[in-house]
Amino acid sequence: MSDCPCCSGQEYADCCEPFISGTAAAETAEQLLRSRYSAHAVGAVDYIIATNHADTRDSIDRDATEKWAAESTWIGLDIKQVSGGSSKDTQAQIEFVATYRDGRDRTQKHHELALFEQTDGAWFFKDAAAPKQEQVRREGEKIGRNDPCSCGSEKKYKKCCGKAA
Repeated sequence: MSDCPCCSGQEYADCCEPFISGTAAAETAEQLLRSRYSAHAVGAVDYIIATNHADTRDSIDRDATEKWAAESTWIGLDIKQVSGGSSKDTQAQIEFVATYRDGRDRTQKHHELALFEQTDGAWFFKDAAAPKQEQVRREGEKIGRNDPCSCGSEKKYKKCCGKAA
């Protein structure tokens, strides 16, 4: 038994495997998203393509999808926000961050606002958009390069903690 790659805390056999193997259908958009993430982790490219909406399925680059899945080590899935997506809804938006290590062993984050549509009782991935980025505001004053370092070393910031910046 192994944990499901989708980070649900459940066993793979009880979570995403039934969807990927075709023995069950995702009842919610979130289940579909989680199973698509797990499909990337286990290399189930046929499932990824089959769960794309018919309107967009032909635009998938199978070779690129297989390469991305195979060359990546999938670390985790963080679902930020879910809007809609129950069995009674016809559309859903899910914001998520998928973390993985690429072929060069660099940790990457794929942040996306995924759009889903339910057609004839089945959920499909329809499209994706970049989530709205929040502006970060500095709490205090900016430390100048020639100001004393805030760590208390009595060195100039540029010769101390600002050296790596």
